[in-house]
Amino acid sequence: MVASVTKSQRAPFRSFCVLFPMFRLKTIRPLICLLVTVCVWTSQSLAEDTDFMEEFMKREYSLAKPYRGLGFSSSSQWDLMGTAMVTPDQVRLTPDLQSRQGAVWSRIPLVLRDWELKVHFKIHGQGKKNLNGDGLAIWLTRDRMLNGPVFGNMNQFTGLGIFVDTYPNADRTHDRTFPYISMMLGNGTLSYDHDRDGRPTEIGGCTALARNSVHDTFLLVRYSKNRLTLLVDVDGKQEWRDCADVTGLRLPTGYFLGASSATGDLSDNHDIISMKLYQLTVERTPEEEEEEEVTIPRVDNMEQFQVEVEEEGMSGVQFFFTLLFSILGLGVLAVVGLMVYGRWKENKRKRFY
Repeated sequence: MVASVTKSQRAPFRSFCVLFPMFRLKTIRPLICLLVTVCVWTSQSLAEDTDFMEEFMKREYSLAKPYRGLGFSSSSQWDLMGTAMVTPDQVRLTPDLQSRQGAVWSRIPLVLRDWELKVHFKIHGQGKKNLNGDGLAIWLTRDRMLNGPVFGNMNQFTGLGIFVDTYPNADRTHDRTFPYISMMLGNGTLSYDHDRDGRPTEIGGCTALARNSVHDTFLLVRYSKNRLTLLVDVDGKQEWRDCADVTGLRLPTGYFLGASSATGDLSDNHDIISMKLYQLTVERTPEEEEEEEVTIPRVDNMEQFQVEVEEEGMSGVQFFFTLLFSILGLGVLAVVGLMVYGRWKENKRKRFY
């Protein structure tokens, strides 16, 4: 009985081998060995790729979970300032309360020439659209740990500022939608103009609907060979979208990374989940290697970013009411004038009687 069952089970396999000789038992064994070898080689390659990324992530410049000793331990590489506080899930720069300022700053100056910074952040709160504020900023500046009016940091800074602005201060918003991410290069004399949402000093930017998003929100800053690129991922598509690209931009080394935020009459929660910095390996020509390092940030062709911010003109409704009240005013003056003239003429007539 057992023998008959075994034969019946082998019959389909034998017929299959007769039809397809390449799948006979002697041939299958080498194929299996080849398949195993390919799988092992692939897994090793993936592991090597992972190690490659880990090798070039510079932990001394990075902020990521777990935030052990952040701001308190002498071994920590980051300092907290203002209302910033550490939770298990994020570094909260400001809570959803009015008139708060908070920041986190690296203690170690960045000495890399080519780098990439990936920031995982979150902005959320109870306020309705355009009734929230003010936003957060990512910094690479000469000075650190200084309070001020520019998203919680000093004005007239020296270095790079990237602003995630959630509230439109300017009356005219037809040229952009908020939240809006913009970049500014400060040389120690330029001021960020909050009333105009930084337009006069902006060197690039884009709209990024990052507030109260159901997806994780990221921005990526890449600096290599005097080129600064800004990309965003706020749509949950797991892909980077171009935001700004500036060539001929020169940044000194030895500046400090940081993030800050501020709230005023309006507020939001502003959280930093991680700031991971990667060193980029870039081939340079001998001329590029000998290129003189700058001490003050600059852009080779800054004139291309100069924005003529014109005074706001009157809207159609404002013009209509201005014209209407002007006509009514002239009418009133005309009636008063006629009444005065009539009385003067009547008094003059009485004198002759």
